[in-house]
Amino acid sequence: MLLLNGQRLTLDEIERVAQAGDEVGIAPEALVRMAESRAVVVKIVEDGRVVYGVNTGFGKLSDIHIPPKDLEKLQLNLVRSHCCGVGNSLSEAETRAMLLLRANVLAKGLSGARAVVAETLVAMLNNRIHPIIPEKGSVGASGDLAPLAHLTLSAIGEGECWHTKGTRRPSIEALGGANIQPLALQAKEGLALLNGTQAMCSVGGLALWRAQRLAETADKAGAMTLEALLGTPVAFDARIHEARGHQAQVDVAANLRHLLRESEIRNSHLEGDARVQDAYSLRCIPQVHGAVRMALSHAREVIEIETAAATDNPLVFTDTDEVLSGGNFHGAPIAYVLDYAAMALTDLMSISERRIDRLVNPDLNEGLPPFLSRHPGTGSGYMIAHVTAVALLNEAKILAHPACIDNLPTSGGKEDHVSMGMTSALKLRAIVELAGKVLAIELMAAAEGLEHRKPLRPGLGVLAAYEEVRGFVSPLIEDRVLSDDIERLATHLP
Repeated sequence: MLLLNGQRLTLDEIERVAQAGDEVGIAPEALVRMAESRAVVVKIVEDGRVVYGVNTGFGKLSDIHIPPKDLEKLQLNLVRSHCCGVGNSLSEAETRAMLLLRANVLAKGLSGARAVVAETLVAMLNNRIHPIIPEKGSVGASGDLAPLAHLTLSAIGEGECWHTKGTRRPSIEALGGANIQPLALQAKEGLALLNGTQAMCSVGGLALWRAQRLAETADKAGAMTLEALLGTPVAFDARIHEARGHQAQVDVAANLRHLLRESEIRNSHLEGDARVQDAYSLRCIPQVHGAVRMALSHAREVIEIETAAATDNPLVFTDTDEVLSGGNFHGAPIAYVLDYAAMALTDLMSISERRIDRLVNPDLNEGLPPFLSRHPGTGSGYMIAHVTAVALLNEAKILAHPACIDNLPTSGGKEDHVSMGMTSALKLRAIVELAGKVLAIELMAAAEGLEHRKPLRPGLGVLAAYEEVRGFVSPLIEDRVLSDDIERLATHLP
């Protein structure tokens, strides 16, 4: 069981809860902290002090004082009014990640919410009660208001949740079936659930988790292509990369050397090869793939810091009994790195597409059949698979335009600078899907190229990758529909 204490969570931990359904609990010390912060809020209400988010309106309406008798109605109206999300629903994995991250933030004890609020989210997780959350409608400040409002709507017994086999059911029925009492929100608690960056972190974080694994797959694809094109591993010599000093580049070069070890194909053209060096898409794999890894690692570091960040407003500090209003909900740190990751992953697709072109282009593919067809002319081989890769790359290039540089004021000018971080997360998720398909096409084409180098055997790591591809895609003896092959292999990739 993963015990939440407001601590940093790794993307691996998030993925295990979101995808594998690992059980979650709340650490005892977190329960104590939440009770202490709640006591501060209760005292504010009892003393009649006016504090934003406790007994005031929200946003532009923050100057309006709300009497004690209307505080629960205030929180309920907040949730309902903010449920303005539209579009497709987040996946159940993304929703689970949101429940996890929101509960962990509450466990820090800086939100002023009762422990039962976090406990309810955890109970929903463990009983697989997944709110239906539309993916569009957040500008990333004051955090992901609309997505978190839809999450909270289910916690109070309204709206709908996913049921088995993709069907819907009323949230009140789902909660009742699991013996979970719907939340009756008290002062500050609606705001404690709605302010934050958990939607962009969930969507972006899970996309990053997969992106990092695709970056590892890209090394295999590049090594396979190098072998199929009779390339040289000289450019991967450790001394070259240590001379530059970027660790990720050093790591990729080492991985390539490992994949290419004991290659009969390489030995076959050690002597008498008139070529001096390979094209950039082959020679510079460590530099490009390494830079991609650096970008993804930086984005991961920022997301993992954010998993332990108090991102609602105001925050309750029990050491001084103060409630301070700030802007930790602003998604700028997340938006920047997700846009950065999107650009890096798009460039990974770009270098992969260039390698696909070299595999199929009869002017560049070092004697392989035109378009890898065994019957050129009557057969087109991988000609249109490359066209598909180009189409996917074009889409990714459009999506890679940064969302974080845009701004439109909201909430009557009170929220006059927003992050657009949820847009950054959704774009990255889409690019990850596109990247998986482009890499699948390269793996298929490279495997086909290796067919034409037989009986020579590629490096041991490349051979293992080739055999893995062949477990999903058979050799192209005659032209056939390749769409299913591409989709099947892309689905298999991490």
